[in-house]
Amino acid sequence: MFAMFKNWYIRHFSDPQAVALLGLLLFSFFLLYFFGNLLAPLLIAIVFAYLLEWPIRMLTKHFKFPRSLATIFVVGCFFGCLIFTSIVLTPILWNQATSLIHNLPYMFERLNVWLMDLPQQYPEIVDTQIIDSLFNTIKEKSLAFGESALKLSLTSLLSLVTLGVYAFLVPLMTFFLLKDKEVLIAYISRFLPRNRTLVSQVWQEMRQQIANYIQGKVFEIIIVAIVSYIIFLFFGLNYALLLALAVGISVLVPYIGAVIVTIPIIVVAIFQFGIGSTFWYLMIAYIVSQLLDGNLLVPFLFSEAVNLHPLTIIIAVIIFGGLWGFWGVFFAIPLATLVKSVINAWSSTVTADTTT
Repeated sequence: MFAMFKNWYIRHFSDPQAVALLGLLLFSFFLLYFFGNLLAPLLIAIVFAYLLEWPIRMLTKHFKFPRSLATIFVVGCFFGCLIFTSIVLTPILWNQATSLIHNLPYMFERLNVWLMDLPQQYPEIVDTQIIDSLFNTIKEKSLAFGESALKLSLTSLLSLVTLGVYAFLVPLMTFFLLKDKEVLIAYISRFLPRNRTLVSQVWQEMRQQIANYIQGKVFEIIIVAIVSYIIFLFFGLNYALLLALAVGISVLVPYIGAVIVTIPIIVVAIFQFGIGSTFWYLMIAYIVSQLLDGNLLVPFLFSEAVNLHPLTIIIAVIIFGGLWGFWGVFFAIPLATLVKSVINAWSSTVTADTTT
């Protein structure tokens, strides 16, 4: 057993480049795991920097803008639009959220009446006690979640100091990350091992994939939210903006998010329309939009990510989400791709050593 472990260790860690790659990955893991909350403004700024790098590069390449001027223009326009949108949408979303939470008890009473009619219509299939027990459990959990969400929202609104610090730090850090990108990369490179060919190979592969993923994910959220809002608005669904935003955000969690966000849509639709033709037309339009997102939009935006098996993506969401919360979920697909790239690079190194 010891000889087998020794041979495995020599085969995989005899190359200094493999050791350097492993050390860098472990350092990054522990840094994010223990200091993730403190680094949250930096992580947000990095996401924005990746998102805004493309328009800055277009301005500097095609319109001959100095990078500093292009950075000021793009960052200023982006955060200006973000602030304006937040000021316009936040009151509407807040009113719809509070109204939805207040109406939840009445909605569940209506749903309970509909469910309790099922045993009378299908006595051989549906049992009254099972329906009643299931409904009470769902009702208690949903109401508790709604109260917790409302309390959390009120608590978050009271944390104006933290929000103000983030509102100041994130644009400033984004600006300097974009303006001094090459200087910062050169400075960080000084602390890396000199023999880092394998690290550079993985980094070059992942840098473009992360940039494409962030840009594609933002576009997917916007497109899905707008299409969903148009569908809900066309059918006159209540809380259309709130539900459309929830559908857009749900794409952050592949497969699982789509299932979870469908539940409140069904509840609101049943409460408003009942089980009639309008309800079924709405659900058909919504399901078609989800199918177009999964089978047309996602393969177009994430040509590399869709090469991952769906089970791999779900496992990555569970693992990285459990480790790093929201950021683990957001970067689940890039991190899964990173693991795949590291394994491929490591395997190629071991194979090369074996053949030589």
